[in-house]
Amino acid sequence: MGKRWANTGSVIHLAETGYAASPVADNEREHSWRRRIRPHSEGQRRLMAAITQHHLTLALGPAGTGKTYLAVTAAVDALISGEVARIVLTRPAVEAGESLGFLPGDMNAKLAPYLRPLDDALTERLGGKRLKQLIGERAIEIAPIAYMRGRTLNNAFIVIDEAQNCTYGQIKMLLTRLGANARMVVTGDPDQSDLLEGLSGLAEIAGRLEAISDVAVVRLGDADIVRHPLVAEMLTVL
Repeated sequence: MGKRWANTGSVIHLAETGYAASPVADNEREHSWRRRIRPHSEGQRRLMAAITQHHLTLALGPAGTGKTYLAVTAAVDALISGEVARIVLTRPAVEAGESLGFLPGDMNAKLAPYLRPLDDALTERLGGKRLKQLIGERAIEIAPIAYMRGRTLNNAFIVIDEAQNCTYGQIKMLLTRLGANARMVVTGDPDQSDLLEGLSGLAEIAGRLEAISDVAVVRLGDADIVRHPLVAEMLTVL
């Protein structure tokens, strides 16, 4: 088991429909990483504990259960406390059932829409100014999965988001990027893959890895959804 990462500062009590009890002013947001995030459900509590106690955690569950936000929060805490030297965030560039067509700009501009959810989570946690500074210092990297092949990620906290849109081979490749003094969290919803049926490798990978002691597989459900209450109700009938 790895040592537990310590958070400092005040506690944010989660609202019924999200994480912050009230809107955060811009000047307060720049220091929001100092606040400790409190789990809103039993599933979130298990996920937060798993991340602190395992080198590899897989978080599986429906939209709105806080998978990405909690993973990014743990990554930020690890970076700020000095547990790791950098954060690497990655997700597949897969369109959700529609074609965006030709996107102008360089490679970064073309990939920006796909990586935006990770950027949003980081901005919420760090604030825009601090985030730009850390990206400029290369302490935070947001990259598509295609950029991960051939790398060894040492002294890093790696978050693989939307892993249900990865094939078995892609997830296997990503898992083997784990280097010395590194942590990894893989998030996704096996029931919402945008790949053709049978191509997603997340569910099979999770099932195989559950037998390894230093791997945690946390399965979240509708009771863990912290978006608008209507989201949970809709997911039960859709």
